[in-house]
Amino acid sequence: MVVCICNALRENQVRDAARAGCRDPLSAYASLGCRPRCGQCVPFARELIASESAAA
Repeated sequence: MVVCICNALRENQVRDAARAGCRDPLSAYASLGCRPRCGQCVPFARELIASESAAA
C-alpha cells in the first residue's frame, strides 16, 4: 500500500524504517532520503510507526 504519494513511499518502507529505530514520520522519511511534502500522509505514517513500536 502506498503511504506517501508525493514521495512514492510504501507501507513496508515506513515499517522497515520504524524497525530500524525511527520513532516519528520525519525521522522515518529522512532515513528514506525524503521528507513529507503535502503532509496528508503523516497521520498514517505515525500510526504505522506506533504499531511497529508496540509489536517490538
